[in-house]
Amino acid sequence: MTDPFSLTAMDIFRFATHIGLTHYLLLAALLFAIGLFGLLTRRGIIPALMCVELMLNAVNINLVAFNHYLPMPDHSGQLMAIFSIAVAAAEIAIGVALAFRVYRDRNTVNLDDLDHLKG
Repeated sequence: MTDPFSLTAMDIFRFATHIGLTHYLLLAALLFAIGLFGLLTRRGIIPALMCVELMLNAVNINLVAFNHYLPMPDHSGQLMAIFSIAVAAAEIAIGVALAFRVYRDRNTVNLDDLDHLKG
């Protein structure tokens, strides 16, 4: 009769190397928090765009992880992640173009200095 509380080295290895949905959700939450912190503290256009990209990547991790671990017959999570990546690429292209134009007109990319349209 074996003791149910005795653990072998292989049991500990399997437990330590098992990656579940919780691990992916914690990773995505950490990435989203880092992106949100960077977005709220950075003053330049390019770092702000990078923080938005980090937050979008956290959402993509969630989409793919939920699609993998929850019983779904289709690949809707992966398709939504691919769509999100395409939207993020377009957002970066437009954002960098706007950053170049703002720098050319104002000689600054500081977000605090861009108050030209304020009344």
